[in-house]
Amino acid sequence: MGELSDRRARKKAQTREHVRAVAHRMFAASGFDAVTIADIAREADVAVQTVFNHFSTKEELFFDGRIPSPHGPADAVRNRPPGVTPLVALSDHLAGGAAYFVGLHLTPEGRAFADAVRSSPTLAAFEQRVLFDAERQLAAALAEAWETDPEPGLATSPVLFCPRVAAPLAAALWLAVSRVVVVEQRLVVDDAEDREGAAAAVRTLADGLLSGLYAQLGLEPPANVAPLGRRAG
Repeated sequence: MGELSDRRARKKAQTREHVRAVAHRMFAASGFDAVTIADIAREADVAVQTVFNHFSTKEELFFDGRIPSPHGPADAVRNRPPGVTPLVALSDHLAGGAAYFVGLHLTPEGRAFADAVRSSPTLAAFEQRVLFDAERQLAAALAEAWETDPEPGLATSPVLFCPRVAAPLAAALWLAVSRVVVVEQRLVVDDAEDREGAAAAVRTLADGLLSGLYAQLGLEPPANVAPLGRRAG
C-alpha cells in the first residue's frame, strides 16, 4: 500500500508540474487574458477538471511557483529552530525568499512575469490577496508563539504589552515590508547587471524595512538586521 501511495503521489506531482509548465509557456506566448483553462487542458492533454484538481483558478496557476506561499511566513514562525525568536525567523525567511525571487526575476521568463503582473489589474489584485492571506496566517502564528516564547523586549515595549495585540500589528507591518520588497525587488532586478549585486541590493532594502518594523514595535533590532544604508559588507 505504501509503494502504491508513493507512486500515486509522484504521478500527481508530475501532472501538476506538467500543467503548470504548459500554462506558463502559453501565458508567456499569448498573454494571461488570452489563454483559457480549456486551452491549457487541451495543450497539456488532460481534462479540464484535472487542471482544476490542482489549481483553483487561472490566477493561482499563473502565480504558482512565482511568488512566496501565503503559508510561508507562518510556517517560518512555527517551525523556527530552538533559540530563534519569531521576528528573527521572519527576517531570515524574508531574506531567503527575496534572494530566491531575485534569481527568478533575472531570467527572461521572470522579467516577462513581472511585466505581466504590472500590466494586469487582475493579477495585481490576486497578488495583493495572497499577501493579505499571509498576514492573517502570520498574525495567528505570532500570537501563538509569543504566548509561550515572547520576543525579547516585547513585555516592556512602550508600544505593546499583550501578544494578542502585538501579533496583528506585527503581521500588518510585516505585510507592508514584504509588499515593498516583493514589488521593489522587481525594479532593482530590472536595473541590475548581475544576480549577486541584485541580491545584495534587495537584502539591504529588506534590512532597512525590517529595522523600521522593530522600531514601530518599540523593540531593538537584532545585530543581523541593519538600518537601511548601513548593511555591513
